[in-house]
Parts: sequence; C-alpha cells; structure tokens
Amino acid sequence: MDIPASNIPSTVDDFSNKVANVFKSHGYRKGDVVGLFLENRPEFVAIWLGLSKLGVIIPLINTNLVKSSLLHGINISKCQAVIYGTDLAEAIKDIASTLDAKITLYRFSDKPGESSNGLKEKDLTALLADAPTTLPVVQEKGEYMDKLLYVFTSGTTGLPKAAVITNSRFMFIASGIHYLGAFKESDRYYTPLPLYHTAGGIMTIGQTLIHGSTTVIRKKFSASSYFNDCTKYKCTVGQYIGEMCRYILASPPKSDDKNHTVRLMFGNGLRPQIWTEFVKRFNIPKIVEFYGATEGNANIVNVDSTVGAIGFISRIIPSVYPISIIKVNDQGEPIRNAQGLCQVCEPNEPGVFIGKIIPNNPSRAFLGYVDQKASESKVVHDVFTKGDSAFISGDILMADELGYLYFKDRTGDTFRWKGENVSTSEIEGILSNLVNYRDCIVYGVEIRGAEGRAGMAAIYDPDGTLDMDKLSSDVREHLPSYARPLFVRILRTIEVTGTFKLKKKELQEEGFDVRKLEDKIYYMDPKSGYQLLTSEIFDNIQEGKLRL
Repeated sequence: MDIPASNIPSTVDDFSNKVANVFKSHGYRKGDVVGLFLENRPEFVAIWLGLSKLGVIIPLINTNLVKSSLLHGINISKCQAVIYGTDLAEAIKDIASTLDAKITLYRFSDKPGESSNGLKEKDLTALLADAPTTLPVVQEKGEYMDKLLYVFTSGTTGLPKAAVITNSRFMFIASGIHYLGAFKESDRYYTPLPLYHTAGGIMTIGQTLIHGSTTVIRKKFSASSYFNDCTKYKCTVGQYIGEMCRYILASPPKSDDKNHTVRLMFGNGLRPQIWTEFVKRFNIPKIVEFYGATEGNANIVNVDSTVGAIGFISRIIPSVYPISIIKVNDQGEPIRNAQGLCQVCEPNEPGVFIGKIIPNNPSRAFLGYVDQKASESKVVHDVFTKGDSAFISGDILMADELGYLYFKDRTGDTFRWKGENVSTSEIEGILSNLVNYRDCIVYGVEIRGAEGRAGMAAIYDPDGTLDMDKLSSDVREHLPSYARPLFVRILRTIEVTGTFKLKKKELQEEGFDVRKLEDKIYYMDPKSGYQLLTSEIFDNIQEGKLRL
C-alpha cells in the first residue's frame, strides 16, 4: 500500500501497533466492538489492523450514512466505541445526542488538537503520537474463526445489514481472487473503491496484507482520472464495481487512453452491453469479472474473459464446486418437486443462485449477519436432500450449455408484462447505451386494471438535453414491444450507493403519478412515441380509456 509522507510512522505495522497499544490501555479486549467511520486513506487499514491485534471486532461503517441510517449501523453492530475522521464530524454530531452514552467517540485527524466541534470525545491522533510501536502482549490469542470485521451491505433497498467477516473468511476472499484471477505478488493494484466495502477493503487490500503486493488507493472515484492514475502510479491491475466502467467509458476520449500499464481489470458489474467497447477503447488485455455476496458462501469468477460471463461451473463434474441455480416462482421462492425438494434449472433457464452450506467447512460456511433474523431469511432448507441447507443469493442467474454463468437480475426486479418476463438489468444496459451512457434505472409499475407491471425508466438528465423523439425511435428499434419502457421519468438528481449501484426502490414506489412528482414524465403513445404525461392523460390511463 502506497503511504504518502505524513506524520504517521514509516510502516503500517508500527502504526497498527500504536493503535493496539492505545486501545489496550483503554481496556479493550478480544470480542469488543469498535466501529470505524473513516474515508479512504492508508490509516484506515492500519487502524482496523491494530484493533484486530487485540481481537477487537471492527464494523467498517459506510461513510455515506447519515442520521437514522448511521445510527442504525452503529447500534446494530453493538459498538462500544466509534473512531471517526474529522471530515465526517458533522454526521457524528447529528446523532451524538441519540447515541448510547456508553459509546466512546475517538476523533482521528491529520494533526492532534484539531477542533472537536463540541463533541465529548478522545483525540486519537494525540494518543497515537505518544504510543509505543512495539506489539502489545495479549492474553487471549486470535483464532481462525474469530470475527474480524463487520461489512455492511450496500443498502440498495432498506437499511444496511452488517455481514460477519472472520479471519478465515478474509483470507478465503483475498486468496481466492488472487489465485483464480492469476494475480502476481509483483502486481500493483489501483482501487478507487471505498475501503469499507468487501471489494476494495478485502479483495484488494488483502493482496497487500496477505500476498505482499502494492495497493494504490484513491479517496474518491473519478472516471476521467482512472487511467491517468493507473499510468502515474504504474499500476498493473485496476479494480471496478457497479457502474464505474460505464462512467469511465462515458468520459471524453483522450489520445493516451491506451498509454497505461494495466494488464488486467477485475471487479463486478461490467455490463455485457459495454464490455467489448470498454476493452477495445482502453486496450485491456484481460477482464476478471467475479460474482459473490459479502455475506454469502458462493463466489464465482470468470477467468477467461468470456464477454458478459460472471463465472463458470462444470457441467461434467458439477460437484467440484457445490453451487447451483434452482427454479423459483415470481416471488423468488423455490419451486419444489413432489418430494418437497428444490429443482435445478436446465441450461439457459434463469433461476436463483445458491451455495450449499457444508458444516465444518470454512469455505462453505454461511456466516450471515449480526442480525440473526436477517441471516435466517438467506437460508433455504431441504434443498436436494432432506435436512440440507444452502445460502440463497436472491440473484437471478443463467448458465449456458457450456457452464458459463450470466447475471440476469435481482429477484423482485424482474417483472412480467404482456405475458413476458422483463429483466430490468438487461433493459438498463441497452437503454443506457441509447442515451450516451447516462444513469438509467428500470422498474415495473402498476397500471390500474392491467395484468402485470408496465416498464418505466428513470433517466438522469440534469441539463435537459435528452432527445425524446430519438429515444422513441431507438427504443422501438432495439427493444421488443413488451420490454419497452412505457413511462420515462427525467431525473435532475440521482442517488447512487457507495459501491456505485443505482437505487430504485423509492422510484418504484413513487410510480408515475404526475400530481405527486415534480420531475417530467413521458408516456409511450402507440402512434407518436414518447409524449409529456399530463394529469388528464394519467387519469385516462388509470381509468382504462387510454391503453398503452
């Protein structure tokens, strides 16, 4: 990990020992919980590493959380203390009065003695300045299955849940991608991803902590600076997630787009619709697309750059890796046979991805969330034999005849219209290309008296430059009638998670009622294409006088 010149000791080990000594002197021990609320910087890793030397569990709190969601994250993790950065002081101040009085606040800054904003807290920077760099002696030794971190889900729907990461799970995630992705110890990794998330904070940072590689971190992602940074720091591996590749592709072309040393990029979320164009423009020799949930036990990797694939499962010897795609109904519930067991999907048949839970096997264990009830909802029982169980991902995948797996959608996101299943993920990918890589969210909305759900798209267009006539013709050309968005909402602002996923739950709930929304909404007129939706036309649609 590249560490710039600063007032911290010269090595991560020295700094982490200082952290361990401070918190040991304050009475913290194995099993205690100290939250970390800090933006990307080298000290982020050194702080949680130091706490882990005492056996302290560290919830990595999403820096985008505020007020009730931030309070929820601290409370559900059962934090006894929270370390926060001064640049996040306002968020802490907003909840300080409602925090449990027993929770101790530690402020971390670049210089000791910086303003506390009136909060009752301890100055961690000052405490670290006088702490020894020797490894503290602890009575309770760490073990393979000890809890190490809590990593929160991205929160695309509802409040984030805290997934449990043990020492063994950390090593399994980091080393799994290392060997499957054909990484090298000499590689230099570039990640602009948040370190509070599994992808950046475990997959990539794990290459440094476990395999001795170098990691270059950036505080915030910048599409236009991505490959400039890779060139500047001579990075050989670049990381992406969510919509990042689309944002990079949408940046203006430059003469030096290909003048970098990146030999491969790895991540999750490179849409098939832009895969080939992205690889060609930036001359990326290899893409390693992975799939997996932080809390899950089923992770797969596309190791041969097959366009659009997220992994591979052998059809000759499927038991080698105990994962499956099972048949589900429209609600995402398993469809069972006469014996009450789940059924495996045929080739090219979409279903839900599951990972078999094998007792006493760390790589196949389901560690779940801190919230036990939330954990139980992710386990399906009596899968292929009575009494067995599996982690159910909630993601719709499909495997082709060869065994390559492709992501289709989340259960609940797919909807039916005119008797056909519509994948929101696929339509988003196509639609985004048609509108010059703008953010685009697709979902189903109810029309009174109509069977199924009609497609609706929310498109980010802050400058009002979207050509609706062109969009009408493009949609008719590229999408079948049942998959065309019948409504388009023009968004002036858009909400994205810290891992660059677009939020859709609130948009879906708001629907297309123009009386309740300030945004412009268009409807697909059968003859003239997209037209502005008025209150009168809205009523006609709901009353069945106008059929779309």
